[in-house]
Amino acid sequence: MAGLVVLGAFVLVPSVGGYIDMRQQIAQASAGVAATEDEISALELEQARWQDPAYIMTQARERLYYVLPGEVVFLVQDDLPVDAAAAAEPDAVDPEVSEREDDWMGSMLRSVVGSGLAEQATAIDPDVFPED
Repeated sequence: MAGLVVLGAFVLVPSVGGYIDMRQQIAQASAGVAATEDEISALELEQARWQDPAYIMTQARERLYYVLPGEVVFLVQDDLPVDAAAAAEPDAVDPEVSEREDDWMGSMLRSVVGSGLAEQATAIDPDVFPED
């Protein structure tokens, strides 16, 4: 009797495993179908909106800035309110900072030519180029 029970278990276990896998695949497929149906209904609603001439006119006005003949449209570029206190008083400049007249182009050219013609590499000053 025990042998028949064990034999029955060996026969039925693979079938039950296959059944469980198949049910999971069916559930996943059903979820995918439901998501696709929701997307289709949203697209059909969008298509119905585009059949309305008022919606088309609104979209043309908003997206493409179309106007009817005789209308005047004003586009406001920066309509955010400006803080008056921040706009009136600029940030203070550090007194140690000063303008320096320098020929940066000549400096760079001398540096590039000098580095190309150098016979021996020089050590990098850690104060100028600190390591991260």
